[in-house]
Amino acid sequence: MEIKPIAKIYNDFPTKFGIPRQSGRVKEITGKIVFEKEFRNENALRGIEQFSHLWLIWEFTENKQSEWNATVRPPRLGGNKRIGVFSTRSSFRPNSLGLSCVKLEKVEKSERQGTMLIISGADLMNGTPIYDIKPYIPYTDCINDAEGGFAEENNTYEIDVEIADNLLEIIPEEKRKVLIKVLKDDPRPAYKSNCERDYGFSFCDYEIKFKARNHKIIVTEIIKNQTKNGCP
Repeated sequence: MEIKPIAKIYNDFPTKFGIPRQSGRVKEITGKIVFEKEFRNENALRGIEQFSHLWLIWEFTENKQSEWNATVRPPRLGGNKRIGVFSTRSSFRPNSLGLSCVKLEKVEKSERQGTMLIISGADLMNGTPIYDIKPYIPYTDCINDAEGGFAEENNTYEIDVEIADNLLEIIPEEKRKVLIKVLKDDPRPAYKSNCERDYGFSFCDYEIKFKARNHKIIVTEIIKNQTKNGCP
């Protein structure tokens, strides 16, 4: 069976580094889902505004591999312990498919792009192809006594963040809270969380440079990109 994208998501993350590890971790992240021309039929979205949240089925486009492995090293376990691929949400999967739950903020119409979905809380990279969209249904999808296994360890973890006012002012005001939340979620690989080194990632139309010292993330530089990534 062949499947093809029905839409793509557009947001502030042109590269995968810096994106939260799970959907909903940074609820302030917004994005828009733009449908491919073939699927720009507003009848396909009739009634979707009745649902507060949606499931997205999408592709890990940056993790292509010729062969799959039965075991992977989840970041949650420090990147050193192997566990079965189907016991994780690792991006290195046989079919490279991801599943995310996002909040539907609103349905928006554009003359150029058709009817779009404005969503928040996604863990997808800018331009990620989406293969299907389904409504989140609380009475079946929310299981109160579910167990989260190793993924429950440190699920409330946040790291302190330090950004000088003169640097923060470079970022548009409406994006500042999102950036701080992304940094608090600690974008560093778990197996390098004890390393004192410099890091950087692209956010919106900016390059964010930071270092980790004494269990704190310190932003050292924010550079405006010459080429726009295209904030939504």
